[in-house]
Amino acid sequence: MPMQREEIEALIRETFPNADIHVEGDDGRHMAATVVDESFRGKTRVQQQRAVYAALKGKMDGADGELHALSLKTRAPN
Repeated sequence: MPMQREEIEALIRETFPNADIHVEGDDGRHMAATVVDESFRGKTRVQQQRAVYAALKGKMDGADGELHALSLKTRAPN
């Protein structure tokens, strides 16, 4: 079953409770998210994105994952 924006945001928020999180998309399978969190400071973009994907707890795993694609932008606050 496809995931809704609220579900994706809730999973990310569990790991990043103080983050500024914006999730977009309506089909539940191809979504986009922007996550701004202080914990990203000093980390590479790859490290930041891996941390967010880990927060999704396997929802993107395999061909039958609930979330097929997530375009992801991450950064530390300005």
